Amino acid sequence: MRPPGAGSWQIRALPLLLAAAAMLLSGCGSSASPRGAPPIPGELAAQARPIGRGARFQLPVGGAVLGACRPELGPREGVHVEVFAANRVVLIPAGIGTMAPRELLRGRVRGTRCYGALVTLDPTGLVLVRRGRDLSLSALFRSWGQPLSRRRLGPFAAAPPAQVAVFVDGRRWRGRPAAVPLRRHAEIVVEVGPHVPPHSFYAFPPGS
Repeated sequence: MRPPGAGSWQIRALPLLLAAAAMLLSGCGSSASPRGAPPIPGELAAQARPIGRGARFQLPVGGAVLGACRPELGPREGVHVEVFAANRVVLIPAGIGTMAPRELLRGRVRGTRCYGALVTLDPTGLVLVRRGRDLSLSALFRSWGQPLSRRRLGPFAAAPPAQVAVFVDGRRWRGRPAAVPLRRHAEIVVEVGPHVPPHSFYAFPPGS
């Protein structure tokens, strides 16, 4: 196994801090701040949801590695994807687009046999796309091993006449969910069930 290349600590550090902050926001589903902490802005509180419990909300990696699987991570561009179902967060797992065996440290991939065209190294929703690749949301879900259509989001189905909703940078995407392009620094929210106000931006780590 080889660890990610030089400078990869920059890709790792900020998402982990953001994940911790997100858990503080979403853990109890409340807008209250911890004692002594600054108040949570109303907009962020409205967007916060608890992480779903059980197998349907914490799905393992089950798809194929897409593209050439290389021993080094190489230059990547970051895309952030959030998934909500039944008013809960569905975790996007670490290890999508990597080939076993994987070396994990505190839930994060620190080494693997090789890296595909898109990968997730931690469960924060940060998707790292190999530079020069033109991929869509269908590629992420295919590599994850989960279905994505107008009616289905992983194991969750939209109750007719509702459909799976997608937002890109806070704006509603009107095409097929699978066709959303994974463009650099896009903030993509995919949801089914009660509407969750989407984030319009994400603080990407330097170098992504």
